[in-house]
Amino acid sequence: MPEEKSFHMSPDDFRRHGHAMVDWITDYFTRIESFPVLSRVEPGQLRASLPSDPPAKGEPFDTILQDVEKLILPGITHWQSPNFYAYFPCNASGPAILGDLLSSGLGVQGMLWATSPACTELETHVLDWLVAMLDLPRKFLSTKSGGGVILDTASSASLCALLAARERATNFVSNQRGCDRTLVAYTSSQAHSSIEKDVQIAGLGRQNLRLIAVDEKFAMRPEALARQIEQDRRAGVVPCFVCATIGTTSSNAIDPVPEIGRICREQKIWLHVDAAMSGTAALCPELRHIHDGLEFADSYTFNPHKWMFTNFDCNCFYVADRKALIQTLSVLPEYLRNRATETGAVIDYRDWQIPLGRRFRSLKLWFVIRHYGIEGLQYHIRRHVELAQQFAEWVWKDHRFELAAPAPLNLVCFRHKGGDEVNQSLMDRLNRSGDLYLTHTRLNDRLTLRLCVGQANTTARHVERAWQRIQEEAANAI
Repeated sequence: MPEEKSFHMSPDDFRRHGHAMVDWITDYFTRIESFPVLSRVEPGQLRASLPSDPPAKGEPFDTILQDVEKLILPGITHWQSPNFYAYFPCNASGPAILGDLLSSGLGVQGMLWATSPACTELETHVLDWLVAMLDLPRKFLSTKSGGGVILDTASSASLCALLAARERATNFVSNQRGCDRTLVAYTSSQAHSSIEKDVQIAGLGRQNLRLIAVDEKFAMRPEALARQIEQDRRAGVVPCFVCATIGTTSSNAIDPVPEIGRICREQKIWLHVDAAMSGTAALCPELRHIHDGLEFADSYTFNPHKWMFTNFDCNCFYVADRKALIQTLSVLPEYLRNRATETGAVIDYRDWQIPLGRRFRSLKLWFVIRHYGIEGLQYHIRRHVELAQQFAEWVWKDHRFELAAPAPLNLVCFRHKGGDEVNQSLMDRLNRSGDLYLTHTRLNDRLTLRLCVGQANTTARHVERAWQRIQEEAANAI
C-alpha cells in the first residue's frame, strides 16, 4: 500500500522552521526601534489584504512567515518597543519567550495535579518563592493556610476574590440557592474598571458597588470608606468586599492599606489588594513600603506580565485562606475524580480559578527568575524608577508643564498648562510621529498625559529622546 500523507510538519521541518522563527523574533527585537510605535493601519486594512476563503491545500511555512512580515507587522502596535510609554508595561523577555515555547511544546493541561504533577508543583513552588522575594506576609505561603496560583489577569484574580467574599458573607450558601440578600462591594473612584465588571459577573449588581472618594493624591479616603460601610449597614445591606489598590492605572496612586485593613478587620469584610500595576516594585527592599498593611489582606494580586519581564499572560493571585477559595470554586464531576485528589495531599488548581483548563504558565516565570536572579530584576526595576523620577524632574522644571499627580514609582502624570485641547493635540502629534506612544487619563476632570517607564529595553537615551520630542511638539502647541 502507498504510504499515507500525514499532513503534519515533520520533525526535521519543525526544527528548521523553528530556527527560522527564533531568528525572525531575534531580528524583530534588533530592529524594533525602526517601526512606528503605534500602528498606522486603517480599520479593516488587514482583512482586506487576506483571501476571502481559507486555503484548500497547505502552504509552505516560508510563505506564511513572509506574510507575517508583509501583512501582520504593519498592524502591530509595538508593546515591546523601548519607546512604548502607554498604559502600563507589558513585557516580554528572552527567557520568558523560551519558557512559553517549552510550555507550548509540552502542551500539558494542568487542571489537576494528576494531569501533570510538575505543572502544579512548580507553580506552587515559584509562587512561594515570590512570597519571599516580595516580602509578603507568610500566611500567603502554601505551607501555611493560604497559597498562590497563576491566573491570566488581575481581572480574574479580583473576580475570584469577590466570589470567595460573597460566599463567606453568605456562609457559603449563595452558590447553592442564589444570593438572598443585598451584598455591597467597595473600591476607590480611581480603581481599575475590572472591579465594576466583576460585580456584574458575580451577581452583586453595579448599583451595589460603592466608589469611595479619594484624596489629593488620588488614594482612597479611609474615613469615607468607614462612613459608607456604616451607612450601608444601617440601610440593611451586607458589606462583603473591599478592593484597595497599590498603583492605580490612571495615576499610580497607592491606597492607605493599613487604615483600610483595620476597617475591614473590625467590620469582618474581605480585603482584596490589587497591586497589578506596581507590586513588582517590592522586589526592591527600599520600595517595599508600598506593601504596608498587607497583613490585613485576605487576598493579594500582582502581574509579572506587567513589570517583571514575563510575557502575557501571567498574574499571581494569593489568598490567606485557601479553603474559602476552594469551597467557593470547586465542582467535582465523576470524570475528574482520581486517587491523588482523594488523598488530600495535592493541590488541584482547577479549584482556584474560573475555568477548568490551565496552561503551564509557571515555566516562563521560573525561567525569568532563574535567568535574571533577584539581583537582575532589582537592577531593572530600580533603573526604571530612576528614569521616571528624572522625567518628572524635567517636567517640574519646565514652565510650560505641570505634574498632575505624585510620581511614587515609574508612572508620571503631567500636562501642558495650555489646557485640554493643547494636551490632546500634543499627544496626537507625538503618537502619529511614531517616535513614542503615550496615553491619557482624566485627573480632576482635566485631560492628563501619562508616561510609564517599564519596557524591558527602555534606557536613559530613550527617555531623554521622549522628553526632547515632547518639548519639540510643545513648541508648536499654541
